[in-house]
Amino acid sequence: MGIRSDLENNFDFEIIDEFLDHYSMMVEIMEPLIIDMGNLDRYHRSIEELFRIFHNIKSASGYLQIAPMVRLATLVEDAFEQLRSRDLVANEETITWLISISDMFMQWQEDFKMDNELTKVNFSLLILPDMEKA
Repeated sequence: MGIRSDLENNFDFEIIDEFLDHYSMMVEIMEPLIIDMGNLDRYHRSIEELFRIFHNIKSASGYLQIAPMVRLATLVEDAFEQLRSRDLVANEETITWLISISDMFMQWQEDFKMDNELTKVNFSLLILPDMEKA
């Protein structure tokens, strides 16, 4: 029994479908927004949109009691709090880390589709990059 089956045993089908539809849309736009963080003209717009995405994932996965997703979204949301106050573009280390985070959320999307257990988070994702260096 995988993650989708677990959710279907505990929540209404419509709630799960709505979550997965929104989750899919958010995951699809993550990577282009992350890449845009390297462009000064698009930096703040991308940061705000990504912050909103991770906040929404944290909230919805919290309601559905998907603990690994809540923990990772919370970590990223906290990192975005630091990045929001800056006027510099994100450095390469930060962008690379965020793309790896995006890949994890994409893997979870596949886990939902295939009704697999959620893939475990690679420990390296839990180590914040040095967001201060240029």
